[in-house]
Parts: sequence; structure tokens; C-alpha cells
Amino acid sequence: MWIIFAFLAAVFAALTAILAKIGIENVNSNLATAIRTVVVLVMAWGIVFITGKHSDLPNITQKSWLFLTLSGVATGFSWLFFYKAIQMGDVSKVVPIDKFSVIITMILAFIILGETVDLKMIIGGVLIAAGTAFLVL
Repeated sequence: MWIIFAFLAAVFAALTAILAKIGIENVNSNLATAIRTVVVLVMAWGIVFITGKHSDLPNITQKSWLFLTLSGVATGFSWLFFYKAIQMGDVSKVVPIDKFSVIITMILAFIILGETVDLKMIIGGVLIAAGTAFLVL
């Protein structure tokens, strides 16, 4: 089931880039990011309340709060830089560089989370990096 959600995430990420490029014309990239963030905020909290999960708030540990907050800060910076990049450049070139985060994530998952690395992952990572370089250069 996770594969279906992963593919849906990819489809909506692609739509995000295309729709943002159209919407950001003549709009400051930071303002555009703020507007997007409000929409995401309302949507996410709406889903939390619709599903009744807001009652789980008191059960969240301090560690989870800390790391979810840090993740939110990282997301904010990612969005700010992404919007500025698509405003200045071609989406078809910005997105492959942005998706280079796959390689960075694989490396950090190995270093920080202790996830295993096998030959298949290394070859896939090299191919992703090569593909990114090929598309951008």
C-alpha cells in the first residue's frame, strides 16, 4: 500500500511544481510560499479534525515535537528555496535538482538512521545523480 501512496505523492509533487510555476508569475516567491503554506495548514488540520486524530495531541512526546518542528523548519526552507528557484528558472531543470534530495536522503538515512545500503541502492543512487546531471547540464 505504501507504494501507491508514494506514487500519489510523486504525482501531486509534479502538479505542485507546475501549478506553482503558473501561479508565481508576478508574485514574490516568499509571499507565494506563505500562501501555499496557509493552504497546506488548513488542509492538514482539516483532515486531522475530520479523522478525529486531534485527540492524540496530548500523547505526542517532547522528542516527537522537537523533530517534527525541525522537520517543519526544513520544509519551510525547502519550499522557500524551491519557489525562488522555479521563479527564476525552468521547472524542468529545477525539479530534477530538487529531487536530488533522494540521494541526500539516502546518505543521511545511512548515516543518521543506520539504514542498510546495498549494491542496488548504490547503483540506483549513481544513476539518479547521473540523470540529474544529464538533465541539468
